[in-house]
Amino acid sequence: MHKVLALMLLPISVLYGIGVSIYQSLYQTGILKSVRFSFPVLSIGNLTVGGTGKTPHVEYLIRLLTPYLEMGVLSRGYKRRSRGFLFVEPQHDASLVGDEPRQIADKFPGLAFAVAENRALAIPRMLRERPELQLIVLDDGYQHFPVRAGLQLLLTEYARPYTRDFLLPTGRLREWSYGAARANAVIVTKCPEGLERSQREQMRTTLRLKPEQSLFFSGLRYGEPYHLFHPGRHFLLNPSVHVTVISAIAQADYLVDYLEPRVGSLQSFHFEDHHYFTETELDGLLSRHRAVTNTNKMILTTEKDATRLRLHRNFLEQREAEVYVLQVEVYFYDPGAFDDYIRSFLTGFRV
Repeated sequence: MHKVLALMLLPISVLYGIGVSIYQSLYQTGILKSVRFSFPVLSIGNLTVGGTGKTPHVEYLIRLLTPYLEMGVLSRGYKRRSRGFLFVEPQHDASLVGDEPRQIADKFPGLAFAVAENRALAIPRMLRERPELQLIVLDDGYQHFPVRAGLQLLLTEYARPYTRDFLLPTGRLREWSYGAARANAVIVTKCPEGLERSQREQMRTTLRLKPEQSLFFSGLRYGEPYHLFHPGRHFLLNPSVHVTVISAIAQADYLVDYLEPRVGSLQSFHFEDHHYFTETELDGLLSRHRAVTNTNKMILTTEKDATRLRLHRNFLEQREAEVYVLQVEVYFYDPGAFDDYIRSFLTGFRV
């Protein structure tokens, strides 16, 4: 952000921060009530407005824990057109339940995934309707003060940790950086390959963690692109292919940085996070893609964007648009330590 603009926005950020502090103090003093359940509730979230790779981390937890227990996930369902409590079912599209819930539910059929604004009321309802559940994960629950989770996981991006950011709208922070003190553990995400131990130790100092707060490091691993409507069809990235990227995620730079050394040429069209594409927009993007002279070309999008692009299946198929989806998964620098940390929370859970 330009320095002059940042200075102009600074007073707004300070006022916003005062408002956030007052709101939080209402819960800290007991004027507003929060509830703690006699049941394992794990919250995962950010101090920022996005871009930390939260959804792949939720998917990692699902892969880790579903072989051993029955778990559910509860999300607000950002930008969905429905209201109230709703279990995500196969017939629900992204516009009804939200793009991230749809993405996770597609990957894990049978998972108890619900969306609700009031999660303090939604958790008891999930337990009534799915009494077999042994754990509920609050997706993006770090600022949801009505619920006191048994374990708070906070994500922060390696390239832009919360201590080097500022409050909205000057920066990307939803609350003051000292809010990180509520976390039981911090996960530094999108780390570069080969991160040295000394760099990891320095990050603890950078984040100003308390001695009792655990610290973990993760990275993103991309898979082979698969067809948007025919997942059995794959496309191998190679130095001769042209890629047109269509995305509406919080931080697209990481994706572009991954692709550039692996393809011949690239053009990227980025929209605001969670954007619902219009057919007029898609028509313009397809025209730009067709104008590329290289016949070896593909349109590539993210898994989250795929849930919204599928709303336009007829439109895209009528125009013979070949769209592929880039898979992504999280890996941990010390997976055994993180996995054991999560399991120890569950085995040692006390109210």
